[in-house]
Amino acid sequence: MNRLAHESSPYLLQHQDNPVDWWPWSEEAFAEARRRDVPVLLSVGYSTCHWCHVMAHESFEDAQTAALMNEHFVNVKVDREERPDVDAVYMAATQALTGQGGWPMTVFLTPDGEPFYAGTYFPPHDGHGLPSFRRVMASISDVWRNKREQALGNAQALTAHIQEASQPRTSGGALPADALHRAVQNLRRAYDDVQGGFGSAPKFPAPTTLDFLLTQAEGRDMALHTLSRMGAGGIHDHLGGGFHRYSVDAQWLVPHFEKMLYDNAQLTRTLLHAYQITKNDEYANLARRTLTYLEREMLSPTGGFYSAQDADTPTEQGGVEGLTFTWTPEEVREVLGDEAELALRYFNVTDAGNFLDPHQPQYGKRNVLHTPTPLNALQRDLGDDVPVRIEAARAALLDARNERTQPGLDDKILTSWNGLALAAFADAARILKEPRYLEIAHRNADLIHREMRLPDGTLKHTFKDGQAKVEGLLEDHALYALGLVGLFQAGGDLKHLNWARELWNIVRRDYWDETAGVFYSSGGNAQTLLTRQAQAFDSAVISDNAAAALLALWMHRYFGDEQAEQIARRTVDSFAGDLLAAVGGFGGLWQVAAFLEAPHTEIAMIGTPEERAPLERVVNEHFLPFTAITPAMEGGELPVLEGRSGGGQAYVCVNMACQLPTRSPEELEQHLREL
Repeated sequence: MNRLAHESSPYLLQHQDNPVDWWPWSEEAFAEARRRDVPVLLSVGYSTCHWCHVMAHESFEDAQTAALMNEHFVNVKVDREERPDVDAVYMAATQALTGQGGWPMTVFLTPDGEPFYAGTYFPPHDGHGLPSFRRVMASISDVWRNKREQALGNAQALTAHIQEASQPRTSGGALPADALHRAVQNLRRAYDDVQGGFGSAPKFPAPTTLDFLLTQAEGRDMALHTLSRMGAGGIHDHLGGGFHRYSVDAQWLVPHFEKMLYDNAQLTRTLLHAYQITKNDEYANLARRTLTYLEREMLSPTGGFYSAQDADTPTEQGGVEGLTFTWTPEEVREVLGDEAELALRYFNVTDAGNFLDPHQPQYGKRNVLHTPTPLNALQRDLGDDVPVRIEAARAALLDARNERTQPGLDDKILTSWNGLALAAFADAARILKEPRYLEIAHRNADLIHREMRLPDGTLKHTFKDGQAKVEGLLEDHALYALGLVGLFQAGGDLKHLNWARELWNIVRRDYWDETAGVFYSSGGNAQTLLTRQAQAFDSAVISDNAAAALLALWMHRYFGDEQAEQIARRTVDSFAGDLLAAVGGFGGLWQVAAFLEAPHTEIAMIGTPEERAPLERVVNEHFLPFTAITPAMEGGELPVLEGRSGGGQAYVCVNMACQLPTRSPEELEQHLREL
């Protein structure tokens, strides 16, 4: 075993038996590089990354390759999910050098941490236009020994470039009055009106963009159609619930099979909002199945949510992508017997198949389950009992699938992603009227408060094996605070909203730059790296600046914090040029822009949970993305609660003007229709 055996990250532990003399990211590793006068070979990936597994098997498990690595470099392995700050800095260098990025990421650094050469996956042999990993290492080692000044010059120039590129280029002006309309029209130009989604293959779920479109009446059709097509496609796990990472084709048919907490948490909320708008059970059922998946497979006994499940199924021949999730007709018939033909038809399982792992062709043509034929169409053909029969088949197939070898689980608990899950379960408890979801949300908040919150109120980033590690970043404080806002709206316990305000004060203190008008992703107690990033583009998760700005607006709506609203507005203004120029990728900041344009609306419901229940039922049926929903036992310290009294009453306020209180759900319904 190497040094990684002492780490808690599942990704690092995957490499503990490599013959490579790996170091975790640490000052000691760079001190060792200075002592030996050799470069640092930085390898960044994550536990569910298919090509990370491939490069590990081809190179890091190979004794001769490892010997070269150990002789010429100090080798540092980083889990990008554990250290997103490290990943962001060196991904910027990789993109600057190669014009693209991805994982595994391979970067060669000076002993001072400055990058001078980078790439992503390198094969063991020359091919496909890529030099072999050994050839790359030999060239880098030769340059370091014999052309040191060239390497150092490259490092200084590249470091200066990424430091300059990381500085925010603010637009200096506000968005125009018709900005939201223009955003919808820009997205429509990239929209696939047949299959849903944006652009061509590969297709990603883009929940932040869908969330923004749901707030705009003229764009809702795009979001709703996309969600329906995804729900019918293979990107949706039709047996176990939840969604895979992305689709490799434009039809949402064949996914990349890894399952991420962040995708499923964010999509759950999007589906719940779609259900509120349409009252279509299709979206509620998709949300419920996703929540069931998260509860069954991603919820730890401690109340935290695990990070991810792998795309590959381990076999003696190596990982096989999708083997756990795909089917042949024979396998379906073996499980279902006489009921197999209905399931084969509904899930579109054929002898021709629709999936073949090119790296493991011996497993043959298999089928990703998908449902191109709506259930009601089969019902018309085959009888009213079709839904019941399909659910029975689904359960039987899932039981059989659970007996197969399962993909690997990344069981670290990330504060930021748990904030997304907290928001999903809180929203589900409120919208679907399911108390169990609220219990899960409360347990999660208790865990983070007990294990991840330091005495000064700051958070740690990751938790595993009873140990909290890595200083929290902006994403941890902002995303968990947003989850707490959702938990307050669902449960009415003011301690959760006050905790969100505590986190907001940390966000403002440690990450906001008043001069630049942006939030930086790192700061506070986090390690100082080559540069600080100010992220506004949504990757798979809503961007740091969007999350922090949304939190700022909730602080304004609930606590009357005028400075917080000004900060949110400045953030949008700072990135206005990017918002108008880009077709997609800024759904989070567009949500902030829509929030800023929305009327100031507050709904206070006073009384015991039993007294409030009829009123909450009415409120929670409405899509009110920018309304400060406030359930409370009695009037209190929040501005919207001042002077409020009387159990079982609701107050609806718009732009600082309040309707007379009502105890009537029907009258409240009328008020909400007028918003």
